[in-house]
Amino acid sequence: MKDFLDGFTGYFRHLGLIPKYGLWFYVLIPGILSVLLGGLIFAAAWQMADGVGEMLIQYYPFERGRAIVEKTVSFIGGIGIGAMGLMLFKYLIMIIASPFMSFLSERIENRMYDKKTTASFSISGTIRGFIRGIRIALRNIIRELSLTFVLFLLGLIPVFALPATGLIFLVQSYYAGFGNMDFTMERYFSVRQSVRFVRRNRWFAIGNGLAFVLLLMTGLGFIIALPLGVIGATVGTLEAQRRFDKKSP
Repeated sequence: MKDFLDGFTGYFRHLGLIPKYGLWFYVLIPGILSVLLGGLIFAAAWQMADGVGEMLIQYYPFERGRAIVEKTVSFIGGIGIGAMGLMLFKYLIMIIASPFMSFLSERIENRMYDKKTTASFSISGTIRGFIRGIRIALRNIIRELSLTFVLFLLGLIPVFALPATGLIFLVQSYYAGFGNMDFTMERYFSVRQSVRFVRRNRWFAIGNGLAFVLLLMTGLGFIIALPLGVIGATVGTLEAQRRFDKKSP
């Protein structure tokens, strides 16, 4: 519970780091990119959502209970389309904005721990970051899509509709938190090591990712969710890494 709350509240507890460390540029640019990308994706998702219920109800062979099933299918269909839209958005924006988020994470670490080095741009480093980001995104999106699809099918059964919806949000949150944490982990861990690290700190990842998803659902979150999520994830990931290092022989 502590890890979950640390991840969830980190968005607000660390807001002061933005003016303290002069992070406005790293917040503004990803915010603009997020609004543009989010608008395109969810305009398309909105158009698709209307036809999902009508399409799926055609496969229901009975008249009895048809109205209830149709409402359930339309509800789950809308949730499914929204979940797919969120999934697509978060992976694309994390890849597109990765140079800014990597610099943001590194700058926070340097200032927090009084490191003399400063985050700097390099073409080779940016390319490596993109390649790693794509590897992480492909790995995670396959797993997330598979789990979401199974839960989507389960949710078509009326009695499981609400539990399945909650579990879809849980899956979304875990992988969103994973992505935010990776902007710090990329400096220390391989992809495989990062996977193990997130599993050890899964509730922190879920808390961080849940705040990310909820902020996106407010609309305003498209401006602030990614940078605030990375700030909170950076602080939490560095603290978790140092606790683990102290325990290691």
